[in-house]
Amino acid sequence: MPRMVVSIDGVVIKEVELTKERTTLGRRPYNDIVIDNLAVSGEHAALHMAGNDVAIEDLHSTNGTYVNGKAVSRHELRNGDTLEVGKYKIRFFNEAEDPQFEKTMVFKPGMVPPVVAARSAPPSSGPAPLSGFGGLGTTAAVIRVMSGPAAGREVALTKVVTTIGKPGVAVASVTRRHHGFVLAHVEGPEPPELNGARIGNDPVPLKDGDRLALAGTEMQFAHV
Repeated sequence: MPRMVVSIDGVVIKEVELTKERTTLGRRPYNDIVIDNLAVSGEHAALHMAGNDVAIEDLHSTNGTYVNGKAVSRHELRNGDTLEVGKYKIRFFNEAEDPQFEKTMVFKPGMVPPVVAARSAPPSSGPAPLSGFGGLGTTAAVIRVMSGPAAGREVALTKVVTTIGKPGVAVASVTRRHHGFVLAHVEGPEPPELNGARIGNDPVPLKDGDRLALAGTEMQFAHV
């Protein structure tokens, strides 16, 4: 189900699932998504949902509505888009948009991610489990946990998009593209580190052996 995650200064303050054909956002208390800030107009914007498609419409707000840094009057939203309303950032998630979108894999103290299964695992007609290689064919990519209680474990990147980290603290995504895999910052005040350097706003390509650090957890990308 489509949802909006509202944050300010990297801190998530609310999460709202979109269940109606029209969802309003603004400062006034009668809005579906209320943001009590003077930079937000009383009736700032509206979200229109038709099936799994969601569009945002600016309702002639004083300070405008921005999607991925660009002012919009109406815009079709895609999974991962970031809306800016005043100082607030609203992340749009629509996992139904891509049936291969993987839910966030959270690394917590004491959590043990699933071990990667053998490549000969039989194919499944449904979504590929974390323990299989899914549609990667004869090649596979994994994230190896290098530190913490789960050190030594591996998580297979079986989906088009796999998110890793701690929701509300730091989240990154690893996306499979035709030329390989890319790493991107999704959520949190501090972006992930790649080989000791923080990445920027744009996705960066990953190569076998790259070292990742996110939310205090060190990992390694392996593409074999």
